[in-house]
Amino acid sequence: MSGGIPKPHGGTLVNRRYVESTDGMLVVKVSDNVRDDIENIADGIFSPLEGFMTREDLDSVLKYGSLKNGIRWTIPIVLDANREMATKVEDAGEFAISTGEDKFAIMKADEVHTFSKESFAKSVFGTNDPQHPGVKRTLSLNDWLVGGKIRVVRNRPVSPLRKFRSIPEQVRSEIRRRGWKTMVGFQTRNVPHVAHEMLQKSALNLFDGLFVNPLIGPKKSGDFSDDVIIAAYRALIEEYYPESRTLFSTLHTEMRYAGPKEAIHHAIMRKNFGCSHFIVGRDHAGVGDYYHPFAAQEIFSAYADLQIEPLFFPAFYYCRKCLAFASERNCPHGQDVREELSGTKMRKMVSSGEVPPKHLMRPEVAQAILSFKEPFV
Repeated sequence: MSGGIPKPHGGTLVNRRYVESTDGMLVVKVSDNVRDDIENIADGIFSPLEGFMTREDLDSVLKYGSLKNGIRWTIPIVLDANREMATKVEDAGEFAISTGEDKFAIMKADEVHTFSKESFAKSVFGTNDPQHPGVKRTLSLNDWLVGGKIRVVRNRPVSPLRKFRSIPEQVRSEIRRRGWKTMVGFQTRNVPHVAHEMLQKSALNLFDGLFVNPLIGPKKSGDFSDDVIIAAYRALIEEYYPESRTLFSTLHTEMRYAGPKEAIHHAIMRKNFGCSHFIVGRDHAGVGDYYHPFAAQEIFSAYADLQIEPLFFPAFYYCRKCLAFASERNCPHGQDVREELSGTKMRKMVSSGEVPPKHLMRPEVAQAILSFKEPFV
């Protein structure tokens, strides 16, 4: 099997963690979501980024899907500011960043500039429709962007949601300890049903290890909440997965719903964790009908130089005649005996208080989900 644990994206795992004082600096407050981006830069999850994008990098990403140095990148990582704050940070040159009263990082303002939100949205999301959640968020940004390197001087305290957060150097160390030569990554923003399990175990038949890496962060209304996703996956892995072949870690970043462009971004992050392969599902990172079901798979043909191999599995369904999960590759039976599984179907069942049948969802997973009074965002 082809593969081998790849080098980090860009060749070097970024580390922007420092021991440093913020005393006397201008302080800029940011949201928890921006703090997650900053910590992901500092911890190497966003390697090779060392800070928020300057204009040249942003323009190159929007036009070519690469940073200005040619390294592939598809999702802008930017820090927005209003005119007053843009002026202050430009004058200060260097400033502290806080959430609440916690001054956790320092940034050097290399560049302050305006940008076109419409061009940004069209390039990343393929639409300017304000009903698209990613477009809506982009249009709500302030009019100025601040580009420059960051330094994190204090990590966020561990919380129940961050108990399973890992950084790439920790995961890569564990890969070496276990002697794995290949590892397949699985991205999810949903609770697991049995079709997910079958897909992951099909990959586990081919590779040394499985890296289950659910996305924890802001999502659209109606998605499962973060604590529910963690509880559901912990229940599944503890009961049904070989401990020696599985790693579980949460990824703390926002869901952008950028479809194909976000699929590339998800693959790059898992490459930084050490994945040699990455599962790209049907309608990966999609929302509504903005992207056709296989757009996120087709885009990889234009990004063949990523050095992480995408895996495209057929859709799994439960065949009532085979009495097993199957796909069109190994099952000859028609739609009349198929039970299709989807996150939407699972959400509808849970919201109505219905316990999913055992052949669709493991009872331990269903119990974990239904233990929450309000399982949705």
